[in-house]
Amino acid sequence: MLTLLRIRQLAIVDELEVPFGEGLNVVTGETGAGKSILVDALQLVMGARARPELVRAGAERAEVEALFDLRRAPSVRARLGPDVAPDGELVLRRVVEAEGRTRVYIDGRLGTVSELGRLAAGLCDISSQHEHHSLVDPVTHLGYLDAYAGLGADADQMRGRWEALTEALARVESLRAALREDRADWLRFQLAELEKVRGLEVDEAEILRLRNVDQLAATLGRAESRLYAADGAVCGALGRVEVDVESAARLDPALGPQVERLAAARAELEDVATELGRYLRNLRADPGRLVALEESAHEVRRLRRKYGDDLAAARATLEAELSGLSGAVDQLAELDERITRLRHEVDRQVARLAARRRAEAQRLGAAITAELGSLGMGEARVAVDVAEAGVGPRGGDKVEFLIATNRGEEPRPLRRVASGGELSRALLAVKRVLAALGPVGTYVFDEVDTGVGGAVAEGIGRKLWDVSRHHQVVCVTHLPQIAAWGDQHFHVRKDVVGERTVSSVRRLTDAERVEELARMLGGARVGEAARAAATELLRGCRP
Repeated sequence: MLTLLRIRQLAIVDELEVPFGEGLNVVTGETGAGKSILVDALQLVMGARARPELVRAGAERAEVEALFDLRRAPSVRARLGPDVAPDGELVLRRVVEAEGRTRVYIDGRLGTVSELGRLAAGLCDISSQHEHHSLVDPVTHLGYLDAYAGLGADADQMRGRWEALTEALARVESLRAALREDRADWLRFQLAELEKVRGLEVDEAEILRLRNVDQLAATLGRAESRLYAADGAVCGALGRVEVDVESAARLDPALGPQVERLAAARAELEDVATELGRYLRNLRADPGRLVALEESAHEVRRLRRKYGDDLAAARATLEAELSGLSGAVDQLAELDERITRLRHEVDRQVARLAARRRAEAQRLGAAITAELGSLGMGEARVAVDVAEAGVGPRGGDKVEFLIATNRGEEPRPLRRVASGGELSRALLAVKRVLAALGPVGTYVFDEVDTGVGGAVAEGIGRKLWDVSRHHQVVCVTHLPQIAAWGDQHFHVRKDVVGERTVSSVRRLTDAERVEELARMLGGARVGEAARAAATELLRGCRP
């Protein structure tokens, strides 16, 4: 449901905010006051083409924001996904720069116009100059017919069987491709590669040591000599220091701890010298082992680049695939039987759906035609065309709503109806019949009252009210017989402020509604008779 529309610097609008409510929202005002700007703004925020001339003269940019409450629309939220409107409220914003650039914001983040159009589909259906008519799009017609005919469960069953058939066919193709490409031989070759290094641990430290035996011997030999063996070695010099401090300690016992520390340091360094000597005596060059280790390390690194770091996991994956291929012939036989059975079930379901759809299409066409008669289009006729199409997840049918607006004409697609008023009334008739079925949350009508009046206008108002029991409806109208049915009534007026023309919108109180309906009934000069007629009109529009 559309709960708020905010417009800034668009056409003759400086800034306004319209809080729409549930049910039927009617918008009235004198000609030229800017009523259709609300519809233009909605079209813009739903993804329509942005035109720089929409920006108010002298302004840098125009902005439109729409707030939708989706908390009672689980199907819409499911379609949008968990990342959009997580709290149940969706804010769409469109900015049009005076120089022509446009920006889109979806819940505060930047988006694209195509993304906006995708998200907006199903939120709002606008009947005005062929813009945003979800019912005009033939893609939606099959779903509406199935909903009207109560074929939802059959359609779901059809989709399930089609998906099962598609999955089985894909599996067969995969197995056959694997057999054609000698996949099993290739898997065995890969497993043989991995088997060569199974359990092999590469000791990189040993490789490094064997590569540098000469350097290690020279470096550690010098270190061992300087510590212990050479004249003036560290350990000998430290022993002499220890003797001197020990002599001093006999004169001052407080130096006793320092003697102990020197003795410990000398002993530690002598141990280091001993270990270095032992290491040097055991250090040997081994070119053969070095070559073997380097070859093994090279092979392991190569296989890790090819299969990933976890070679054991790669081996398990290949073994599982090879095991599956070993029974490929048996699997193909089983899959062929399954595909034959599924094809038969799909064909049977396609035929069942086609028969039901053709029967229900006549009933739906007749129901919509009957509605058109009470909307001042008594000569019009609607046909719901069901034609054969390629078999897919929705069956084997293509459905389209066709209309002949005059006697003797051949029905043609709704999208080719030239008159905006006729199209709006045709769509109202369709929506009236399908009121409880459509996924759209808000219907907007801008030209539904074009060329009608009197009893027909009253009938249109009643049908709009009926539709609004299932969907929020916004209707821009010039006729009091329609406006009187509104649950909320908004008035648009145009004023001159300084040197600028400004359009504003205000929700009317009950008393103000009487005055506005009286103006619509009686013209600029409102008298008591017009007020009485307006009061009576309001009273008569409450079933």
